[in-house]
Amino acid sequence: MQDKTWNMLDSNFASLLLESMADGVFTLDDKGRITSWNPSMERITGYTAKDAEGKSCMLLNFSRCFSRSCPTGINQCGIYEHDRLDAKECFLKHKEGYDIPVVKSARLVRDEDGSVKGVVETVTDLTELEKARRKAEEASLRLGEIHKVDNIIGKSHAMQQVFSAIRAAAASNATILLQGESGTGKELVAGAIHYNSDRYNMPFVTVSCSALSESLLESELFGHVKGAFTGAIRDRTGRFEEADGGTMFLDEIGEITPFIQVKLLRVLQEREIERVGESKKRKIDIRIVAATNKDLYGLVTTGNFREDLYYRLKVFPINIPPLQKRKEDIALLVSHFINILNAKTGKQIKGVSQSAMRILMDYNWPGNVRELENAIEHAFVLCGGEHIDIFDLPVEIRQVEYQPLVSKAPSLPKNSTSSGKKLSREILLEILHECDWNKAEVGRRVDLSRTAIWKYMKKWDIPLKRPS
Repeated sequence: MQDKTWNMLDSNFASLLLESMADGVFTLDDKGRITSWNPSMERITGYTAKDAEGKSCMLLNFSRCFSRSCPTGINQCGIYEHDRLDAKECFLKHKEGYDIPVVKSARLVRDEDGSVKGVVETVTDLTELEKARRKAEEASLRLGEIHKVDNIIGKSHAMQQVFSAIRAAAASNATILLQGESGTGKELVAGAIHYNSDRYNMPFVTVSCSALSESLLESELFGHVKGAFTGAIRDRTGRFEEADGGTMFLDEIGEITPFIQVKLLRVLQEREIERVGESKKRKIDIRIVAATNKDLYGLVTTGNFREDLYYRLKVFPINIPPLQKRKEDIALLVSHFINILNAKTGKQIKGVSQSAMRILMDYNWPGNVRELENAIEHAFVLCGGEHIDIFDLPVEIRQVEYQPLVSKAPSLPKNSTSSGKKLSREILLEILHECDWNKAEVGRRVDLSRTAIWKYMKKWDIPLKRPS
């Protein structure tokens, strides 16, 4: 009686277990007929238990099993020969006629005498995984588009040299060192090298070497094994391993400590790594692109950077010019950023006024292309017309020293700004028009007080208010 009770409890438990499983589970008898069908099978296939029970598993029309086509009966099924079918990715046909990506497994069930009792099969729905895969593939394609050489803006001679260097670097497997100020687009150049190389369909992994402490950077780059340090509760794959077959971009390489320098030197020499807390060597196939805004050779001479590592990194150096050295590219860049922001914001800004462009050309851009992009985004917030004007620009850019367009200034009286630039009635009128008769702003532009501007206006009979 007690055994019977336990058997009933076991049966109820098994039934509840099958009902609660996210995976589809169904069973076949020794004739190949479906004998049970859990709720997840109903959700995945569209067939209810009533639809399925008593039917053959041919109902599901699996695209891949033991053979290319499903046999007419279970006796011819490969399950008898193999006793099991380990996880296989395939498709089943939904009741509505469309394919469902799944992982299918099967086990032959025998009794104590070895006689076949039936088959248990499990089905894991991969629909969401397939969506994620497609999104990842689409993102990778978009990323490749973003990093096309054509998307790096510049017509200046300095940038044409950079484009030539990118193409040469992409055609080789050499280690690349990108040198340039912050904001010049080093990561964009690194991406262009990767996505135009033979490794374009493999990972492009970026690590900022200044963002982490020495111990965290070591774990981030090389990975660690469980128990390697406090908090290492499981094994972790490092970024070098993640980049296997592809490109590793090490940004701000001048910030790494002597300890990390030694470990990186080994990677460059041997193309192998060891996880933290493990002595096992793991071979990796990666291409390394490093970047710095520092004078690495200067760090070598002061003993702060290993000379052997410097020369290992500097196999093929590419110098990216600051925006100040390629001002002929500013108009192109501005147009590019306006097009991007128009698409993002829905605005229809057509360009930049002549006076605003003169301000942009006069500014030295210590933050380089990144600062220019931010300035245009700032202007988009304020601009209410079709063209970005002076007062739409950030104040620190507007306060640049004024440089008139005229190359030959007219003969002027002995009036001058404190910076030594001559001020004439014509120039003052021009600046007043640009500044919408804001005398304080005019004074800032020519380095004079508001009162001095007012006196010059009175002297040269210029209206104190903007003529209507």
